[in-house]
Amino acid sequence: MNIKYILLSLGLLSFSSCNHLLDVKPYTFSSGDNYYENEGQVLRAVNGVYGRLQGLYTSDFWAMTEMVADNTNYQYDETDRGAQQREEIDEFLITSSNNYINTVWATLYSVIQESNVILSRIDQVSFADEGLKKRYIGEVKFLQAFTYFHLVRLFGEIPLHTKEVANPTDAFTKGKASVEEVYGVIIQHAKDAVANLPNSYDKNNAGRITKGAALTLLGEVYLTRKQFAEAASTFQEVTQLGYALLPDYANCFNPNNKNNEESVFEVQYDQSVEGENSNFIYMFGPRNGKLKLVGYSGNLGGSNIPTSSIYNLYEAGDLRKDKSIALFDDPSNASYQEAIAFGGKMPFIKKFYHAPYIEDGRSNENWPVYRYGYVLLMLAEAQNESGVGNPYLNLNLVRKRAGLEPLSGLTKEGLRNAIATEQRVEVAFESHRWYQLLRTGKAEEVLNAHGAAEKKRLSRLSSASYNVQPFKLLFPIPQREVLTNGISQNTGY
Repeated sequence: MNIKYILLSLGLLSFSSCNHLLDVKPYTFSSGDNYYENEGQVLRAVNGVYGRLQGLYTSDFWAMTEMVADNTNYQYDETDRGAQQREEIDEFLITSSNNYINTVWATLYSVIQESNVILSRIDQVSFADEGLKKRYIGEVKFLQAFTYFHLVRLFGEIPLHTKEVANPTDAFTKGKASVEEVYGVIIQHAKDAVANLPNSYDKNNAGRITKGAALTLLGEVYLTRKQFAEAASTFQEVTQLGYALLPDYANCFNPNNKNNEESVFEVQYDQSVEGENSNFIYMFGPRNGKLKLVGYSGNLGGSNIPTSSIYNLYEAGDLRKDKSIALFDDPSNASYQEAIAFGGKMPFIKKFYHAPYIEDGRSNENWPVYRYGYVLLMLAEAQNESGVGNPYLNLNLVRKRAGLEPLSGLTKEGLRNAIATEQRVEVAFESHRWYQLLRTGKAEEVLNAHGAAEKKRLSRLSSASYNVQPFKLLFPIPQREVLTNGISQNTGY
């Protein structure tokens, strides 16, 4: 890994308490007087914010963005009920005391607080190159905008902090900001990042946030807000920055090919450095497959298991299918009902499986946040909705790489559905599916139908599961935040 996301060991920006939204202990912060004095210290602080993203993607964030939708479920093990609250996310049986949601909330807000500390103090630091200072500001503003973009889609109205919390009084929020107010900050920060970030970096800084990443974030924000013309023009700018589709789809996820020409932004991991590794196969692999798949005894997580819905969606001849999903074949699968639809085999995500592993629990894959293939498909979506440009051009570039025939001559609605299907399979298991359903207004319809199908094939599911009502399109605010801050809970919880 070229960029090391250093989590600072001297207490800088630490959040050891778990009693508040921002977990503030002001005396553990290094103040501007004794820490933010030179460029090197600012760099370490910026890298520390990147490091929070590592923790986000190795936590249960994927459960709230992928498993909650129709691409994945979980492998039910009646002998181990320790992850029941994670299973409740999949089944829409979520409560405000859900520990996994609480962890994601806290991690996202730690990014916000740490970025605010830097933005509040960087101006007092003297830089030999003011362009470098502006770049750091751009990186941090991207990270904060990116974080708020997740929060507003997952929770709706939320506490909005844009300044450093320097004392306990400041930490207590005065209610929640409107969705419009949050998006105002997101858009402005993303625009500032675009203005201050470079197109690329040298190999020693590979993996840092670029102008292309900031434009992609801004484009997705516009797409989500149905500002389709603005989204199309923003994504079009990304196409001018030198990105390209890799000839082999599998190489997008190969840890030997990190930060490649299709990568717009990926979270960096390195299994050779303790604490810098990823762990995706250990969470996503079939519970009974650990010894055969990774070479160690025990169980894998059995979460984020591909559904028959996504497995059967791939067109005949789609090269992405066997590069995205693998089937674990073993007699022990007979104990698991999820294997029946796959002829007794247990599906798992192949994108994040690259054996061998140097140590138990440590893997080496980066997380692909934005790939150029997705940029092209979001551009096609924006073009189709706005009536500007040629959406078939960008859609068919992705289909060609997948070994599929080009599409043409569809109605606007037909093309809309074709693009949505293409997006679903192109970025399957990359934590985009929930957001796709939300922005297209299909979440309630699709997931109720998905739930009905799941209950037919999985007798373990109760009649209460997958009762997807409009209020469940937002997650509950963690109950501790409601009690501590006096903010209102989301409707229905």
